[in-house]
Amino acid sequence: MGTPTLKYADATAKLADYRHQIEAIREKMRTTQNAVEPQEVRNYEFLTPRGPVLLSSLFGDHDDLIVIHNMGSSCPGCTLWADGYMGIHHHVVTRAAFVISSPDAPDVQQKFAEGRGWKFPMVSHQDTTFAEDMGYRTPRGFRPGISVFQRKGDKIVRVSDTELGPYDDFCAVWHMFDLIPGGAGDWKPKLRYP
Repeated sequence: MGTPTLKYADATAKLADYRHQIEAIREKMRTTQNAVEPQEVRNYEFLTPRGPVLLSSLFGDHDDLIVIHNMGSSCPGCTLWADGYMGIHHHVVTRAAFVISSPDAPDVQQKFAEGRGWKFPMVSHQDTTFAEDMGYRTPRGFRPGISVFQRKGDKIVRVSDTELGPYDDFCAVWHMFDLIPGGAGDWKPKLRYP
């Protein structure tokens, strides 16, 4: 470890300034996100242990749906992220529907999820073009990411997406809500939810 070049108070002030700059950039990102023209998508069919389900059914009572593009049970990074979702899942679903999509067969997903204690819903996009159409499958393979969809009458539109990778911002619920038009809206975290 090298010799410190900044006094603690000076470093704290500098870091606080950086955090304010990040906050300003995030506000610009939210403003830009809210101006994005939505991309209409088709009502994809996925597989679950209970049978096929349509993308439209994944919204439940919400108008917003967060879909995690997970590479499957063989990916340690995707597993790390999914483990982290367990801590925020019960908060996220008070604002938007949430589901993990992977190429694994439903029985593989179910067994893997049970072994890790995951409680969030999972769907299989096996044998579909969903990941490819959303930009999360290339000739080199699957990629991790997040897509956010909205219901607009009888249409489904994608309003945002981002790739996941090491050191990304998706370890906290607030950054996830930033992908939804309107951000967190009037949502407030609570110790308990009804």
